[in-house]
This record gives sequence, C-alpha cells and structure tokens, in this order.
Amino acid sequence: MENYFSPSLSPDSLHAISSIGLAHMGDAVFELLVRTWLCAHGGATGKGLHRAAVQLVCAESQAQKAERILPLLTEEERAVFRRGRNAHVHTVPSHASRAQYSEATALEALLGWLYLQGRLERIHELFCKMMEEEDHAS
Repeated sequence: MENYFSPSLSPDSLHAISSIGLAHMGDAVFELLVRTWLCAHGGATGKGLHRAAVQLVCAESQAQKAERILPLLTEEERAVFRRGRNAHVHTVPSHASRAQYSEATALEALLGWLYLQGRLERIHELFCKMMEEEDHAS
C-alpha cells in the first residue's frame, strides 16, 4: 500500500485480517468521525469535547447506533458485521453488557472493513444515519 490515508486493500488482504483487527481499525475510524462531528457542531470546550466524545464512542452508544444502520446494510456488510459480533473478546467493560460490547465490536469491524477498502462515502452514509438522533438533540 502506498498511501495510508487512502487505503484500498484487496479482498484477500481484508479476509486475512481478524475481526478484532478490523474492529481495532474501525474504533479509530469511529473516534475520528465523532471528534470531527463534535468540532463541526461546535459549542463545546476542550473538557466538554472529551466528555462528549467518550459518551458517543462508548459501547452502549455504539450498540444503539449499530441498530439504526442494520436495515441499511448489504448482505456482504451484514456478514462482516456478524463476523465482528462473533469475535472472541475476553474483556468486557463493566459499564456495558456483553451483548452491547458485541454489537459495538461488530460496528467497529464493519467500519474498519469499509475504511480499509477505501469506501469512505459508504462510511459517511452510515455515520450520518447513526448520528441523526444527535443532530436533532444538538
């Protein structure tokens, strides 16, 4: 790969990445999107930005957001989502249920998979759907 800002991995390369690896990438993608969304919506101080970001990226919030986009997913995206949900995670944060953490991991795996393909428009489409409720609240 020549440009790490614009990845475009082959299907074989993507399939070789574990669900946890995809979720690791997707976690960073989601964090960046949330931070960008918060800055674009303004009004928060440094400490407020951090608190707002933590609230939006926690497993409980991600699980709720995952539910909003499930009806929009293609069969291939659903397969990646299921693969992420079935990942064997050994530690679940005390503030989230195992089911919530599994859904959050699935969402992150999907975002990582899309990002590594260079499918930024699809990520944007799904992220906007995830954030609709927050748009109305802000």
